Amino acid sequence: MGSIVHRGATRSSGFRQIVAAFLAQPGLPFADVLSAERIQRVFAKHGNLFGGAIYSTVVTLWAFLGQALRDGKESSCRSAVAHIVAYQLQSGKPVPTDDTGDYCRARAKLSIAALREVATEVAGELELQADPAWLWKGLHAKLVDGFTFTLPDTPASQAAFPQPASQKPGIGFPIVRACAVLSLATACVTDLAMGPCRGKKTGETALLRKLFDAFQPGDVAVADRYYCSFLLIALFAQRRVDVCERIHQRRPVDFRRGRRLGKNDRLVGWTRPARPAWMDEETYHTIPETLTLRMLKFDVREPGRRTQCLTIVTTLVEAERYSLKDVAELYGFRWNAELDIRSIKQSLGLEHVRCKSPDMVRRELWTTLLAYNLVRTTAAAAALLHGHKPRQISFTGTCQYLLSSWMLLSSGLIPFDTLPGYHEALLTQIANCLVAERPGRVEPRVLKRRRHHYPLMQHPRAQLKAQLMKTP
Repeated sequence: MGSIVHRGATRSSGFRQIVAAFLAQPGLPFADVLSAERIQRVFAKHGNLFGGAIYSTVVTLWAFLGQALRDGKESSCRSAVAHIVAYQLQSGKPVPTDDTGDYCRARAKLSIAALREVATEVAGELELQADPAWLWKGLHAKLVDGFTFTLPDTPASQAAFPQPASQKPGIGFPIVRACAVLSLATACVTDLAMGPCRGKKTGETALLRKLFDAFQPGDVAVADRYYCSFLLIALFAQRRVDVCERIHQRRPVDFRRGRRLGKNDRLVGWTRPARPAWMDEETYHTIPETLTLRMLKFDVREPGRRTQCLTIVTTLVEAERYSLKDVAELYGFRWNAELDIRSIKQSLGLEHVRCKSPDMVRRELWTTLLAYNLVRTTAAAAALLHGHKPRQISFTGTCQYLLSSWMLLSSGLIPFDTLPGYHEALLTQIANCLVAERPGRVEPRVLKRRRHHYPLMQHPRAQLKAQLMKTP
């Protein structure tokens, strides 16, 4: 028994050394978050701790995260292998060949479930540790929004995520629909569901129904009017989760009905609709026949733009605790979800993923979200130390500092005794990367710089090639 324990301890110690070399550098801001214990626990739980002369679980995850944090040509598999080669040479360890095949096969071994669990666990722990000043009136607000991204045009991806029916075969790209839940306090992605854009039960509301576990009792879900339905609100209420949503455009609005709470502020009653096909009878009978909701109306005025009148429905019915102005402010924060998703798609390259099979697309998605949550965790640490809120810290600036320091620390060029000072200085620099406030900014959606544009593809590539070959 003693020898078995000793071998296990040695193995755990060796694993911790590998993690420290690649993922948990002592001076790296997220070293305590992406620790050896977390990686070993989660990936072992899913039976996904694999070794190898070079491409172990940790090394592969390190390279994959680096790809997600970089953009352009620097995010290619060849670039990932080059970084591994550089580190191995500097450490005097075996060097892989320049063939990317071994690395790609190692990536394909990473467990999708393990990647998802690590990404959501990081977000959940940060949410629990959020400073009270980051919350909205003491509540954890969760922002809900949907988006799409495209994939390389391969038969497997087309079968799993068909392109829009409006596009001709061989011309369009497979497209994924996703629904994300994001924290207002920390800006992390707490969970996400994905599926095709065509077919039954593939809409954003169907995806949201898979994400109820991302909400805790006492949370408040903030969403646009696409998610505003009696049944969704009732399902949230069963979990003691409040909602704040813009009212759906098809629902009639009459401020003459209900009990008046104030100007443009009413308590109204909604009646349960007929059972939809997606809900079973047992669940349907647990839904109350009526809901008492609060309906508010307010104007949004911004210089340079026309005034917009919004009607909001919410389960926050205590007018003395949540004024009309408070609810309007809460719904206004919903726009942060659009900005967060833009950061993920543009800064981390999720607008069009590179992997060519459905399973690899899922691995790339969750590795990208893990990288995103680690960047947000770093920004939250800098914000806490310097009296800011995480959303005041630039995501792009944090990402740039984090990536440069990660590569520097992995090379071992910084003496160990100076790491605490380097860590503190790094977080100070990140805290200085504040998002500029530009109230009333108006910019025309036009381009000044002229670029050469090729015509859009109107026929399949094989057909166009055949035409070129026939050209004398």
